[in-house]
Amino acid sequence: MSLRIIKAGVLDTIQDCGRYGHQHLGINPSGAMDHFSAQLAHALLGNDLNDPVIEMHYHAPHIQFEKETIISLAGADFSPTLNGSPIPMHHPVAVGKSAQLKFERLKNGARTYLAIKQPLQVTKWLGSFSTNIKACAGGWHGRALRKNDVLHFAKEPHLENVLKEKEFLILPWKSQEAVDWRTEISFLIGSEWHWMTEESKEAFQTQWFQLSMDVDRMGYKLSGAVLEQSEHEELVSSAVSFGTVQLLPNGQLIVLMADHQTTGGYPRVAHIISAHLPLLAQKKANDVLQFRLTSLEEAEDKMMLQQKYLQSLQMASKFRMEEYLHAV
Repeated sequence: MSLRIIKAGVLDTIQDCGRYGHQHLGINPSGAMDHFSAQLAHALLGNDLNDPVIEMHYHAPHIQFEKETIISLAGADFSPTLNGSPIPMHHPVAVGKSAQLKFERLKNGARTYLAIKQPLQVTKWLGSFSTNIKACAGGWHGRALRKNDVLHFAKEPHLENVLKEKEFLILPWKSQEAVDWRTEISFLIGSEWHWMTEESKEAFQTQWFQLSMDVDRMGYKLSGAVLEQSEHEELVSSAVSFGTVQLLPNGQLIVLMADHQTTGGYPRVAHIISAHLPLLAQKKANDVLQFRLTSLEEAEDKMMLQQKYLQSLQMASKFRMEEYLHAV
């Protein structure tokens, strides 16, 4: 009852929606960079939306399933194949024993998520499955997956009647919600927004910014117009979160991502709205984006729409899954 890593990818980690309530101890939430895609992958299987997923970057891993199961992939499209045959994104797929999952080429996005019908047999740390690499805790032994790692399923699957000796089978439903590749990212004003000059505030909202080569799970450094402060105050180290936009001393910006530090001393000029963090998480080095000011009410509405969609898809998929497995 397991899958084996035949060849490791660039950075493959176990993640869920994050580890909250411990920032006062210096422990950041971690979690999936693209929460929406991670939850979408599980919704397609009718699973709990906070079950663990494997977050993968390109070049992605080569995986062998040592027991039949049902999987789904959501997020970036890395051209997935099973035993050399292409399989679709955002579909549940029944996978036979010894089937091998590979990713042939990068089509779009930065991160893809693998969800499995049977929960992975990993232990929670402080209430979350997410990997905290700096603390060497959570996920799979607190580290990225390596060659020959074997991850067990928590439950025994019984899919012989579904596959009927086929190598894999694409199940007859899918998500209607594709990953959004727009370049416009909505934000709310940060605590130190007023520290910027009026010209810099205008530039922040009208100029294009490019992701530098210095982008990872901790933060995205941006290059663009040099923004200036009208007030040269020193900020006492203050709490930051996933999506906090800080103004660096050189006039450039950094957006804090899932593995961000818990506090920071740079001015917090903006915060990316939660519903648009998945858009940002799928950006790569050299991609461009533009910021758009929004209201708290609009930000909440967008987040509620995402969650309602995921919950309705989860319930529909759970019903379809049970109906389909019982019928075959």
